[in-house]
Amino acid sequence: MSSTESNLASALVRTATEMPDRPALKVNGQDITYQQLLGMSAKLAGALRANGIEPGDRVALILPNVPAFPVAFFGTLLAGGVVVPMNPLLKSGEIDFFFTNSGAKVAFVWPDFVEEATKGAQNSGTTIVECGPLGPVEGSFEGGEPITEPTERAGDDTAIILNTSGTTGRPKGAELTHDNVSLNAMRSAEVIQTLTSDDVVMGCLPLFHVFGLVVGLNAAVRVGASLALIPRFDPAAAIKVIGDEKVTVMQGVPTMYAAILNHPDSDSLDASSLRTCASGGSAMPHEVMKAFEEKFDCAILEGYGLSETSPVASFNMPDRERKPGTIGVQIPGCEMRIVDDEGNTLADGEVGEIAIRGDNVMKGYWQNPEATAQAIPDGWFRTGDLATRDEEGYFTIVDRKKDMILRGGMNVYPREVEEVIYTHPDVLEVAVVAVPDELLGEQVGAGVALREGSTATEQDIIDFTKERIAAYKYPRLVWFVDELPKGPTGKILRREVKAPESEQTAASADA
Repeated sequence: MSSTESNLASALVRTATEMPDRPALKVNGQDITYQQLLGMSAKLAGALRANGIEPGDRVALILPNVPAFPVAFFGTLLAGGVVVPMNPLLKSGEIDFFFTNSGAKVAFVWPDFVEEATKGAQNSGTTIVECGPLGPVEGSFEGGEPITEPTERAGDDTAIILNTSGTTGRPKGAELTHDNVSLNAMRSAEVIQTLTSDDVVMGCLPLFHVFGLVVGLNAAVRVGASLALIPRFDPAAAIKVIGDEKVTVMQGVPTMYAAILNHPDSDSLDASSLRTCASGGSAMPHEVMKAFEEKFDCAILEGYGLSETSPVASFNMPDRERKPGTIGVQIPGCEMRIVDDEGNTLADGEVGEIAIRGDNVMKGYWQNPEATAQAIPDGWFRTGDLATRDEEGYFTIVDRKKDMILRGGMNVYPREVEEVIYTHPDVLEVAVVAVPDELLGEQVGAGVALREGSTATEQDIIDFTKERIAAYKYPRLVWFVDELPKGPTGKILRREVKAPESEQTAASADA
């Protein structure tokens, strides 16, 4: 493979050449063909080059699921840049860190988020480019000749930096290479979803998230399938798109399937086109899976992956026995095993940590060799997830070694939330923990010890945090304690912090 073909954007060029009139994107009843998508991306790539972006430079995207996202994504890649997708709900302080850490020179931003992004760019000097539905607003970011052939990049050059967090410290940027994403998209398309150019894929997963970006957008582009975009997930909108666009493949997290299933409009939905559904992000409740499949006559395949594994590592394959409740078997090009704390492989049935090796494992954490060495000590990526493996090679998640909270498929890291709450003047101690939630799987809760004489209320703490952190991260539940449980060294024992029963009930009511 030539270095030009190694560029992830070569898939778009190839598909646009072979099937130029095939719809690449469907949004609000309008189609954008592959030829049009390549044309807009090539124009943006030329503007990037004219504005000083060289191969290897980082470009941030703060965009919802609108055509501007694929245009900016492939435009950046065509120019040889590195894409830094960011959640549009981030606040200026979080944006500041991501801009500064990645060294992003340019950020393409949806109008609703320009003010927050502009505040976040003050230290990094990142150029903020406002985008409309199809790309930069007219006259704001132009110049240069369109770049229709991908800039030469090696397969192990970084294509995407995905920000992810551990349970301690600052977020880390997982460096996914062109080969990482290209191979994972190929397997997602051909092995797991068996996509063809006749398929219409539901694009309700956020494209800034690795699941939607690789398994959705890049897999569809690879085979010439159409991606039906929903700017922000809403069950009524999803139901309408499935019916109107004759969606054949859906991808989502369990809460999306539950929301569609329980929406009154679903009773009149003609879902006869739907054949396959892919689910990840958290465990699919058996009752939801059973009811969805019976109602819409389709199969839901569960899988597993992480940002660091590009993302897919295992799946319940369409040509093999499906075992509900498991995350399936390892995909081609990926090895998975269960290990103890010393890295020794455990016997089938024993609980241990999932370790992964293969062409899907990230290059490393951006400018963080210490974290990279800790995560990949011996060529095997340590996931932090505890699981078992059966004699047929199917893996089942048991628990998470890390303290991450999985709220409706979105990762929330306790330490990050705690650091915000600690800035409240009345807070003495805080521990952020997961609270079980019937709808979202887990809800964010915080046990707080206040300073003596404080008059702050639980709602005060919630409101304070809400103003300073992304909407999916702030705690919906706060309860006050006299003191948090601690170990011999004085370290707060987060695992011993439990929400009162009344607060757990409130979690479901809030959701």
